Amino acid sequence: MTFAPHSRPAPDLAPERLPGYPTPDRWRRVPATGQHYLDVGDGPPVLLLHGNPAWSYAWRRLLPALTPEFRCVVPDLPGLGLSPRFPAPADPAGRIEHHLAHLHALFAHLTGPGGLPDRGWGLVLHDWGGPFGLAWTLRNPGVVSRLAVLNTIGFRWPSGHRLPRPLRWIRDSRLVAGLAHATNAFPRAAVRRGVAGRLGAAERRAYLLPYAHRHDRRAVVDHVRAIPRGRDDDAWQLLEETAEGLAGLPMFVGWGMRDPVFTPPVLDEWIRRYPDARVHRYPDAGHFLMEDAADELGGHLREFLATAGRP
Repeated sequence: MTFAPHSRPAPDLAPERLPGYPTPDRWRRVPATGQHYLDVGDGPPVLLLHGNPAWSYAWRRLLPALTPEFRCVVPDLPGLGLSPRFPAPADPAGRIEHHLAHLHALFAHLTGPGGLPDRGWGLVLHDWGGPFGLAWTLRNPGVVSRLAVLNTIGFRWPSGHRLPRPLRWIRDSRLVAGLAHATNAFPRAAVRRGVAGRLGAAERRAYLLPYAHRHDRRAVVDHVRAIPRGRDDDAWQLLEETAEGLAGLPMFVGWGMRDPVFTPPVLDEWIRRYPDARVHRYPDAGHFLMEDAADELGGHLREFLATAGRP
């Protein structure tokens, strides 16, 4: 597998500016791609995939609940967080393929030189991490044995669903997308409106640090631009195939009920498609439920990952 050279190196951040984030002795890079990931804990492997405009920092509050029992692998998706800035296709289907290639490289590194097993993985997905992780699961049958989805999508939007107006503006207007890129408006709004509570100032700054410079924000805007526009978009076909291939896989569905993007009707569709899933609603949590409901969610995930699939 050959990867195009990255256009810019990863941001270089001082660890002391990242409150709650694992120390640099847990920071790793994939040799083939330069992708940054955390490797924390001991036990069966669990892969956690974030969305946009987040990065691996979003998982920090769940790690203390999981790492005593699981080895958590927490990458920054290409172009985001502490991973290098790669050019990526603008179309949704091409973007999914781009991310799948990086997931394959990460997995090959972890199961080859890294010595991790190639079966029995737990997978925890949020936001854009959902489409990427679900498509990867389908293409690698038998690798994932337990699946947790948190405020994400794996199928066409339910009938009547509409994105919030600011997301539609960025997605549909090059002018607005350019302004969002110049001002870092989307990440700034996300760290305030993506939580039902309130992040501390130091935590908000930590979320935004990888996107402090204009040349580090391209992937943030591109992900919004890549949100499928219609029900016939090529990306949906990938997700429909994925959704149909998950039958029988133990599933946890955790939902922040105050999310303006992944609204309760999206949760209802998960439940309709997967009636055997373990479902937990967090009524006082927003999009970043790992912030608003960290303690409760961490306990629920730990219990699910430890017991799912057992007789």
